[in-house]
Amino acid sequence: MKWKKYLPFIGIAIFIYLLFIIDLRRVLIEIWSANIWFLLLSLVFILFLFVNQTIKWYLIARKQKILVPFSKALKINLVSHFYGFVTPSKLGSIIRVDYLRKYASTGKAISNFIIDKVLDISSLFFLAIVMGYFFKDRFSFFSLGYLVIIFGVLIFLFVVFYNKKSSRFLLGFMYHKLFPKKLKDNIRVDFNSFYDDLPKKRFLILVFGVNIFTWINTYLVTYLIGLSLGINLSFVYFLAILPLATIVAQIPITINGLGTREATLIGLFSFFGVGAAKVFSMSILTLALAGVLPAVVACFLILRKKD
Repeated sequence: MKWKKYLPFIGIAIFIYLLFIIDLRRVLIEIWSANIWFLLLSLVFILFLFVNQTIKWYLIARKQKILVPFSKALKINLVSHFYGFVTPSKLGSIIRVDYLRKYASTGKAISNFIIDKVLDISSLFFLAIVMGYFFKDRFSFFSLGYLVIIFGVLIFLFVVFYNKKSSRFLLGFMYHKLFPKKLKDNIRVDFNSFYDDLPKKRFLILVFGVNIFTWINTYLVTYLIGLSLGINLSFVYFLAILPLATIVAQIPITINGLGTREATLIGLFSFFGVGAAKVFSMSILTLALAGVLPAVVACFLILRKKD
């Protein structure tokens, strides 16, 4: 439907509206006065973050006997970040499948991506549920039941996916609905190859833990940027707020959560007395350092490959 192509502009409109009511000048003053040492430290943890993000799907790949070198996996992760950065809900990161096809069958590459993304999203919901429970008095306006239901549905679908007999319909739906047409035209999938060398379920508990650690690493970057702007809240509060904002940012009405993320962060941080200008500035700096900067690096890698 034609109206779908206009959905990403909703988040952009929200972003512009927030910038208008907060005042661009105030935001620029906040950013200009940021503590450079905290920003430099955040860059160190951004490097750790991309290594951790690579490790979590690289571990799955090794169990699947996808023998991609780690250095190459790191480059693939950066390129996937670029495509995910410029698409709603980071759907562009599915480009990783195309790169992994050089080291394994298409089915294996797709199953690697699906397992990684399910664990990634389910660990995010798990973290949001746990931290939301401890702060349920502060966030009394929000029912954790919704998160628990979605988390349960994710686990159920994952169990279905892992069962070869029951997964044909689910995989067919994901293949036809989620994969870009250009990518579908270039690949032909053997259903049985999805299930070649799948990791044991108990091994995925380890990967789930790595995902939790990766989310904590992600939010530590935002925490350090917040400190640079004088947001002197405990890291525990960031762990309570940021997963909820990340979940809202997944709604495909914007690019990379722009607008929806900022609106959510401003609302949640207001419960702790943090001003909108500081929160907005923190979000912009996080986007620039953890989003735009790696995407620029990835862009150079993509251009080098074309050469």
